[in-house]
Order: sequence, then C-alpha cells, then structure tokens
Amino acid sequence: MGRHHYRVLGGLAGVELVGVVDPASDPAGVVRGVPVVPDVQQLIALGIDYAVVACPTALHEEIAVAFAEADVHVLIEKPLADTVEGARRVVEAFESRGLVGAVGHIERFNPALQNLRGRLESGELGEVYQVVTHRQGPFPHRIADVGVVKDLATHDIDLTGWVTGQEYESVAAHTVSRSGRPHEDMVAVVGRLADGTMVNHLVNWLSPLKERRTVVTGDKGCFVADTLTADLTFYANGAIDTEWEALRAFRGVAEGDMIRFAIPKREPLLVEHESFRDAVSGKDADIVTLRQGLRTVEVSAAVLASAESGATIRIPSSRTPAA
Repeated sequence: MGRHHYRVLGGLAGVELVGVVDPASDPAGVVRGVPVVPDVQQLIALGIDYAVVACPTALHEEIAVAFAEADVHVLIEKPLADTVEGARRVVEAFESRGLVGAVGHIERFNPALQNLRGRLESGELGEVYQVVTHRQGPFPHRIADVGVVKDLATHDIDLTGWVTGQEYESVAAHTVSRSGRPHEDMVAVVGRLADGTMVNHLVNWLSPLKERRTVVTGDKGCFVADTLTADLTFYANGAIDTEWEALRAFRGVAEGDMIRFAIPKREPLLVEHESFRDAVSGKDADIVTLRQGLRTVEVSAAVLASAESGATIRIPSSRTPAA
C-alpha cells in the first residue's frame, strides 16, 4: 500500500514529497528522487509537515505517537491500531497537541459509496431496513499480524456507519480459520445499528472470487454499490403487479425500474489524499477522523469477542463515557 501512497503523493498538487521510510532500503527500487531513510526519526529530521503511516498494523501506535510527539500531522492506514487501548492512545496523542490525524478507510472515497451516501441523506430510499456487505477474495500474503476482521471487515464496519450515519449497537459473529495461520480468515457478522437497521457482513480472504459489494435495502427499494467497478444501481419497488404467474415466482409480485447511475469515477486514494492535504492546510475537508477510526476498532474488537464467546456483544455509544 505504501507504493500507492508514494505514487499519489509524488504528483499531488500543493504537496512536496521529501522522503520515504523503508527499513529494507526499498529493495524493489520503487522510490526515485527522494531519500529512503531507515527509521521514522530520520524522516522527521527532514522537516516534514505531515506523514502517511503504511506499515503492519501492530506498529501503527508506536509510529503514530512518534510523529505526534514531533508535531507532525498523520494519515494512518486502516485500522487505526491493533487494539482498542492502542487506538485510544493514538487519539489522545494527536488531540492533546491539536494535530490533524486521519485514518485511511479508503472505501469512504469510492465514487459509488459517496454517491450512495448522498442519495440516502436526501431520502431517496426512505427508511433504511438493512445493510449487507460481501467482501471476499484471495489471501493477501503481505498480511501476517492480523486476521480478516481487522484487515478487511473494518472497511465494511466503517462504511456502514458512514453511509447510514448510525452507530453500531450490537454484533454477533462467527469466525473460522482454514489457512493454518493463527488468525481468522472468514467471518460472518449480524449487527444492529442505533436506529434498528439490520446489518450483515460476510468477509473472507480464501475465495478465488473477488467481490466488493454493498446492498442497502429500504422502503423504496434497494441500492447496490459495487466498489470494484464503482458502479451504483438502484432497484425500485414497483407499483405494477406481475399478472403472469410463471414470472411471479422469479421476479416477485411487483417489479419496478432498475437504474445504473452515471457518476464521475476518480481514484479513491487520490481523493483521500486531497482531503487530508486540505485538512492539514486548515480547510474544511471530509476526512475519517481518529475518533471515527477508534470507533471502528471498538466494533471490530466486539466482533472478535462475540466470535470467541458465542454471545451477542452490545457496544456502548461513543457519546457515552467509558467506564
């Protein structure tokens, strides 16, 4: 992921890329024109204004706090940290110094989901009943320190709360591990949002089929967002009865219009970096705040706790002080 950040930052208007940290000294020879240093302190010594943390999740807290102590604004790849406690310490480090921190939940910047969110906010779906996500694909060999919940399901947790504007109230989950690794590689989650919306997440990294789909169903129909192709389609509830009995069994009693929207499709990572650049510059920008990133870590921890205990886990509101 660091290579993609490097590529985008190298051409981002208003930003000068001044250095890269790689303890292995860039063995692939990707970096051109800027120094490659072995540690964070040497990068800080270059006089940077902000940094991107793209490294194993277990190192996020240590590296982010080091940047905070040097008064450097930071965009941290998702998830914010590998534990709830670590995520809270990162939030405190940045908030106490008045620094800008954001989390790289890139799905928020996917054109299909951004368009979907706007349509939900304008009431095009009416009352929302259910959000279902499918996220599956081949095993990513670069991931070694966390399982599929923290690596992939955090995408779905964050985007669901964001598109609906609702917090998770409870989750029940089941996980399995079939790859021989110490972490889970499949998870099924059933959740409930604060307004009663039902949530279902199916996530795995053992499938040869790559799928990234979000379906939001409400009283006027359903939206289907394919974030691989950035397509958004609306299936409307119809008011016309299907009188042909043979078709009723396949299409339902009433069939409405289907619309695939034509929407601008900019690269999500570029839009994410533009937003963070603007936030660092003091402009209004729609970034994923550290507090929002902390909430996603809290929900993912509840998913794992549910899978381990077999119980439904209730999640206190982020507006409720922790005990």
